Amino acid sequence: MSQHRLDARGLKCPLPVLKARRALESAQPGDRLLVTASDPAARRDFPEFCDAAGHRLDSMDTATDGTITLSIVKGSKGS
Repeated sequence: MSQHRLDARGLKCPLPVLKARRALESAQPGDRLLVTASDPAARRDFPEFCDAAGHRLDSMDTATDGTITLSIVKGSKGS
């Protein structure tokens, strides 16, 4: 399984999720995508995206500066 990174800091909704979707398109099922985002909407948008697309949101952490780090495992159902 591979690990990929996406720096979405400075991007506003819906761009972080759209870029994550694109990054997951080229990943294999079971691969992990680590996303760093600064838009507070990411806390709401990414769980909804993962549920709808069949991915697993392993973790979501928020740093003291508001940066959100998400760990997503690509599901076998889609991108």
